[in-house]
Amino acid sequence: MKGYVFHGPGQASWEDVPDPGIKDPTDAVVKVGVVTICGTDLHILKGDVPEVRPGTVLGHEAVGEIVEAGGDVRSVRPGDRVLMSCITSCGRCRFCRERSYGQCRGGGGWILGHLIDGTQAEYVRVPCADLSVHPLPAALPSEDAVLLADIFPTAYEVGVLNGRVRPGDTVAVVGAGPIGLAAIATARLFAPERIIAVDLAPARLEAARRLGADAVADVREGPEALVGDLTDGLGADVVVEAVGLPESFELCTRMVRPGGHVANVGVHGRPATLHLEDLWIRNVTITTGLVDTYSTPTLLRMAAAGRLPTGQLLTHAFPLAQMEEAYDVFSRAAGTGALKVVLGGEQHAEIAVPAA
Repeated sequence: MKGYVFHGPGQASWEDVPDPGIKDPTDAVVKVGVVTICGTDLHILKGDVPEVRPGTVLGHEAVGEIVEAGGDVRSVRPGDRVLMSCITSCGRCRFCRERSYGQCRGGGGWILGHLIDGTQAEYVRVPCADLSVHPLPAALPSEDAVLLADIFPTAYEVGVLNGRVRPGDTVAVVGAGPIGLAAIATARLFAPERIIAVDLAPARLEAARRLGADAVADVREGPEALVGDLTDGLGADVVVEAVGLPESFELCTRMVRPGGHVANVGVHGRPATLHLEDLWIRNVTITTGLVDTYSTPTLLRMAAAGRLPTGQLLTHAFPLAQMEEAYDVFSRAAGTGALKVVLGGEQHAEIAVPAA
């Protein structure tokens, strides 16, 4: 079969790899139907995630069909269409019992495309299948469902829930990429007074407006002033960091009000300064986190009912064999307008970006 293989910083290719098989009785082998590319994959290619060894198939978000299941798998069987979660859960360790699946100590956590071969291939082995794949409703298109493998639960859990968004809040989201846009969409579920999106790219700021942002700001034009003007100088109740750069994190800490929350979602490859000389007196709560995906069943029900704007984040589609072209388009998002690209499925042409 073919897979997209990481060979070191700046080096990866779509090439022949061995077919996966059942190793443990809790495994399933899935034929990939639709897969997408994550910003974390770009971080891996830049060398920001050194745990990924050369020779690893990348990817941790996909929808597909079960083709083989180990003898201990009970919840799915061959022929089932499933969502493959970005997080694998053993279901037995202390953290899994607390629904902190991202911290699994029983062979799970974020392992697909990280510690073992991932989903950007024609077939993938999924360990601990009973808790790590989700059967899909027939009415939910695969191209929409794949966005629930990572970005929506990540934005919702690590951004919105960790940030404790409440009715009437002012929420600022720094970074209007896919995670930031999903944070805007899911923050709206809690009826905040306003949502402010901050980014560099005009196309992404327009996408933020479509997803529900009430105001947008170019990061180069002093977004702190806009937040101050809209909050009578207090600052935002919740600030979501969805970039992963020292500058964006420090911007978030300047925009939050006393007693507010900064929810860091971005993947950081460099140290960021924590200005405790300013923050110690302001009662600010800062949270970090890897997604646990405990919200995935709820989000799946919402998506099937048309309550999540998943389709609005899809901008490009490719055949699976055009993985390298898809990576190129996704990595040049400022020039291509890419938000989420999907590969496989039935849409093998570019998806038009919705009109502003």
